[in-house]
Amino acid sequence: MTTPPPATSTGTPEAGIIATVERMLLTETVRIAAPGPQVLDPDTGQYVPGPAVVVYEGPGQHRAAGGPGIVLRLEGQPYRDDGDGRYMLFTPLAAPIALEGNDVTVLASPDPGAIGRTFHVLDPGQSGGMSVVRSTWMRIATVGGSA
Repeated sequence: MTTPPPATSTGTPEAGIIATVERMLLTETVRIAAPGPQVLDPDTGQYVPGPAVVVYEGPGQHRAAGGPGIVLRLEGQPYRDDGDGRYMLFTPLAAPIALEGNDVTVLASPDPGAIGRTFHVLDPGQSGGMSVVRSTWMRIATVGGSA
């Protein structure tokens, strides 16, 4: 039994599969932004969030990832509320990993109702040895859309 040679980034079947999946799946343009550093508001003397920092802008795709979850609330017990709308974001493996607290905006989409929607990233982008695109859990923040 022989061990296959390690895959390289160009000219391999894996690279061709990844390129095909990215071309066919990532049909939207998305922006991932991190919260900006705190800045001093001279009028109030208080620190306020500064402008967001764009982490990534490029091909992506979002899709609904199930309906609202059921949360059992016990009196006085903390719980994590996933919100009403959970979505998945798909980006190329070469894109930076979206982090919890980042915001995602759909800039262009074949669906006019999706343009302008914003989402909050719930967990860091997932990774794995068999990934062809990166997937990230999100929660809807604003509906937007031009439809």
